Amino acid sequence: MQHTYYISQGKTAEEQLANIQKVLDCGGKLIQLRWKTTDPTALSELAVEVKNCCQKHNALLIINDNPDVAQKVDADGVHLGLQDSSVASARTLLGTKKIIGGTANTLQDVLQRIAEGCDYIGLGPFRFTTTKEKLSPILGVEGFQKILHHLKKNNLSSPPIYAIGGIELGDISLLKKCGLYGVAISGLLTEKPELLKQIESTFTENENSR
Repeated sequence: MQHTYYISQGKTAEEQLANIQKVLDCGGKLIQLRWKTTDPTALSELAVEVKNCCQKHNALLIINDNPDVAQKVDADGVHLGLQDSSVASARTLLGTKKIIGGTANTLQDVLQRIAEGCDYIGLGPFRFTTTKEKLSPILGVEGFQKILHHLKKNNLSSPPIYAIGGIELGDISLLKKCGLYGVAISGLLTEKPELLKQIESTFTENENSR
């Protein structure tokens, strides 16, 4: 999967679609459709449009929070918060070939997600962000380092872990050095989608230098 994960923004379907299209045009290959302020019908209708756009760009579409919508539109997967439906129920509904990601805020959450068999983990928040109404405790660099150090120290393998929450361009290299697989970004790429290639290249260079 791509190291740069775009989480969509937009108050209306038109805004959502326009923001996603800009990121796709700049090379986005991993898109999460996140539209909290609507109903499942409108979300499904938008998801069909977004899926068509993603397919044209050979990009993956993940639906936020709603396995039913993900199944209905045959999206590539679903992202589940800690208070959402279980990974097991989503797996039963969507099947083994779909991507199921999960939110984590603490080491215990990460261990839970590993045990549940998530395909990737969104760990955060890195810093304060206005994207989420109910924000979990801020992790910061030190929080990421402690969690990743524990996994390494105890030889615990994990799925790809993405940092999430208020990430800016100047944070990317530092987060890479922490050992994170990638970054999940909403606000920065909504405002400046052209930064995607620069962010992605930071992680790609890291892989090529190993």
